[in-house]
Amino acid sequence: MRRPLVDKAGWLCERGGAAALRKDDTALASHARDAIIANEMPAAARSLWTATARPAPPTPPLVGEAVTDVAVIGGGYTGLSTALHLAERGVSVALLEAETPGWGASGRNGGQVIPGLKFDPGEIETLFGRERGRRITAMAGGAADLVFDLIEKHGIDCDARRSGWIQGAHDAASLAAVHRRAADWAGRGAPVEALDRAAVAGLLGTDRYRGGLIDRRGGGLHPLNYALGLAAAAIRAGARVFGQSRVTRLERRQEGFRVHTEKGVLRAARIVIATNGHADGLHDPLRRSIVAVRSVQVATRPLSDNLRKSILPEGQVVSDTRRLLLYFRLDAQGRFLIGGRGAFAERGVLARQADLRLAAERLFPQLGGIEWEHHWGGFVALTTDHLPHLHELEPDIVTALGYNGRGVAMATAMGQQLAEHAAGASASDLDFPVTGLEPIPFHILRKPAVSAVTAWHEARERIGL
Repeated sequence: MRRPLVDKAGWLCERGGAAALRKDDTALASHARDAIIANEMPAAARSLWTATARPAPPTPPLVGEAVTDVAVIGGGYTGLSTALHLAERGVSVALLEAETPGWGASGRNGGQVIPGLKFDPGEIETLFGRERGRRITAMAGGAADLVFDLIEKHGIDCDARRSGWIQGAHDAASLAAVHRRAADWAGRGAPVEALDRAAVAGLLGTDRYRGGLIDRRGGGLHPLNYALGLAAAAIRAGARVFGQSRVTRLERRQEGFRVHTEKGVLRAARIVIATNGHADGLHDPLRRSIVAVRSVQVATRPLSDNLRKSILPEGQVVSDTRRLLLYFRLDAQGRFLIGGRGAFAERGVLARQADLRLAAERLFPQLGGIEWEHHWGGFVALTTDHLPHLHELEPDIVTALGYNGRGVAMATAMGQQLAEHAAGASASDLDFPVTGLEPIPFHILRKPAVSAVTAWHEARERIGL
């Protein structure tokens, strides 16, 4: 029987990652000072990004009655980008957020700005046709440009660094696929390059990958500060942003909509729902069209100069090709952070975080004995076709969601698309197609199904399949 270990963050875990239990609240409280995400389970609440966030702009709750042309529901990247782009067009817009801007995945993700979609450009053209496929590819491929352009235009202080995204291939089959992807993008003029094993090892500081690609359009940022910066920019442009304003009911009337919150009512001609993985009970068919899956992360204290030189020396962000992929990077202060697929219950979240710390040490043995100061998680929205969706739910109600782990760039770009649509552009004028909503059959079984698939992939990876 393997002996349980207690790591420096106060977690009891087995070396194989089969179990991880919270030692006690006192041990947790000794780390990640002021890093608590409000209204979240303890295992997912001690965020690096919350601990290092800049002051948020004022977003008081909606009290009483207000009127606007467009009501945006949800204060993540999608909603904030929509509100900003509408306000810049001179459209009256008000945003309602149940918590505070960036509370969900937009303020908790790995801060990786990755261009493109899960599918390669050629595959997108096969799925959507040559003309529409090229428009989708141009929009998705340019999504990182949009992010960094907005940061520069609005002076958003979010540690943005455009050093590139590396996709590491963990076996021969995935290496061939990644190199085809690099060739597809490079053939369309994108700065994407295939890498052999030695090149990846030199850029990452680990020889655990067979090779990969580097996409120099990508980069990293502080995700919560980016969200707060979008909120501030939207407010300066004329948008009204209300925090602590959970929408309880939508009411359609002849003259438009009445959007009810606990303390107020917002009257609007059009509605944009930008809740992504947090649709909850607002629109049940929309909630059942995606699977919300928790992603979890852990981060070290700032590394010494010597350690920083041996891990990602040029500062790229990385994700790999495993079925249960890993993603990792250094932040601006030299902390190493790594993330991957999580779990629904707190016990499972703790186990996944223990696994991530062990995975980090397998990739970079020099991290052995380092102090892990932060541990957190949040929900990402997955779709069955692995593509984001843009829907017109009813006349004058539109939504976009389902970024499948690439939300920093794609949610920003989809917010721009939603703003165009809400401002009067037709569906045919948009770069991304407007499709009908298709709830997932047997959606109620999503949690056991996700858990079963996760266990299956873990078992296959353990035996090398």
